[in-house]
Amino acid sequence: TATSAPARSAAPRSRSIRGVDFQRGTEGEGNVVIDLSDPTIAPDIQEHDGKIILSFARTQLPEKLRVRLDVKDFATPVQFVNAALTGDRTVISVEPSGTFDYSTFQTDNKLTVSVRPMSVDDLQKRNADRQAYVGDKLSLNFQDIDVRSVLQLIADFTNLNLVASDTVQGGITLRLQNVPWDQALDLVLKTKGLDKRKIGNVLLVAPADEIAARERQELESQKQIAELAPLRRELLQVNYAKAADIAKLFQSVTSAEAKVDERGSITVDERTNNIIAYQTQDRLDELRRIVAQLDIPVRQVMIEARIVEANVDYDKSLGVRWGGSVQNKGNWNASGVNGSSSTIGTPGSTSTNSPFVDMGTVNNTSGIGIAFITDNVLLDLELTAMEKTGNGEIVSQPKVVTSDKETAKILKGTEIPYQEASSSGATSVSFKEASLSLEVTPQITPDNRIIMEVKVTKDEPDYLNKVQDVPPIKKNEVNAKVLVNDGETIVIGGVFSNTQSKVVDKVPFLGDVPYLGRLFRRDVVSEKKSELLVFLTPRIMNNQAIAVSR
Repeated sequence: TATSAPARSAAPRSRSIRGVDFQRGTEGEGNVVIDLSDPTIAPDIQEHDGKIILSFARTQLPEKLRVRLDVKDFATPVQFVNAALTGDRTVISVEPSGTFDYSTFQTDNKLTVSVRPMSVDDLQKRNADRQAYVGDKLSLNFQDIDVRSVLQLIADFTNLNLVASDTVQGGITLRLQNVPWDQALDLVLKTKGLDKRKIGNVLLVAPADEIAARERQELESQKQIAELAPLRRELLQVNYAKAADIAKLFQSVTSAEAKVDERGSITVDERTNNIIAYQTQDRLDELRRIVAQLDIPVRQVMIEARIVEANVDYDKSLGVRWGGSVQNKGNWNASGVNGSSSTIGTPGSTSTNSPFVDMGTVNNTSGIGIAFITDNVLLDLELTAMEKTGNGEIVSQPKVVTSDKETAKILKGTEIPYQEASSSGATSVSFKEASLSLEVTPQITPDNRIIMEVKVTKDEPDYLNKVQDVPPIKKNEVNAKVLVNDGETIVIGGVFSNTQSKVVDKVPFLGDVPYLGRLFRRDVVSEKKSELLVFLTPRIMNNQAIAVSR
């Protein structure tokens, strides 16, 4: 216990503080105990800048009590307790740390300020309680006051009319500082086992069991009146919703509220989309309100998609082509070659058993030729090279319009036939779909944003890699759920692929000879890049004029 030594001088004739003590509670709370010379001394308690400040007007503080207590070693939220005298006012400041809550209570001459640590759950609960009460703040400090008088004070503070039952009796002692009036009222009612009902600007207060019994009696009376009320038949037109859905919803709501009237009935005419109700007037009015709120046009969304497939191809080859001919005549010529499979020289007659090997490029774009000749043999060498770069972009722009929370699908493609054998050996023709499709389910939020569940597929046949004349299917698919603003474009996915290859064709042994081997081989370098991007732009459509943008 940390204590400021009480003054041992003669007892003061005026109001004063006789002692300031600090104690640690059993649950880790810090208790500041203030000894008052008069139990009627009431401080003004405020929380300011994380400190709990108690201000005692016209109250003296002896010199020995004007100290600053360091209470960190007690392991409580309280770090310091500071007592000071300002004029004729005594101010005691309690300085906690971290998140805390405090309460004050008084027993005879002992005023205790209890500061306890708060967990995250306690803090959230306190904030919720504070948000639940929004009334103007007031302060109440009474000893054994009649509870009816307290209720009258609160009614005067709020300008409410008050009706209190004769059974509202008893006294109460309370001291509340700067609390919302509605919270103060609830505290008084809970303490005395009372409850309240607010009807307009009239506040009705009675014991809780008395109010509950009265309400049960009113429900029984209403039920008896409903059982005797006449039934009326009415036809309700439903324009946009399904009449069967609204009728089912109405019946489930009234059943949950225990308002089922076995005498009445609800019938739906699906041909005209009408509801035929045979009910009491109150239930007919309720059914009209439900129809008015739910039978509204469904908002629509147009989704514009741009599916971009970008391709970059690069091929490079470099090689040497050997060729020649055997001839019987000496008439010949030699020239440069441009294009593919050109022959150098003009032989008179050519031997079909040529000993020469071609190591040139396929579809070469340029070349140079050199010829060597003897009496009957022509030997030619052609240096050829080819470099090819290609860029391609395929853009698909499907658009679809659908209602809120409804799935829409747009598809464009082809079906590839193939033969399929059965267990009996018979064959039949089946079809495999290869298409571009967009499937989307939009949901419009109250703030005019759009949640979309999207599935985009782009399948195409690969005719270069047929298996038994049936091409495989190249599949590209994106599934996503995104939130986007109205009219805003978003990229929901990208599929990137990069294929690199290097092929070397050569004459065995000769192609591996350093430097000289370049004359007996061909190098082919190939690189292919492709990327699939999906851009989506949703637009909330106007109900008066729905137009698809061009």
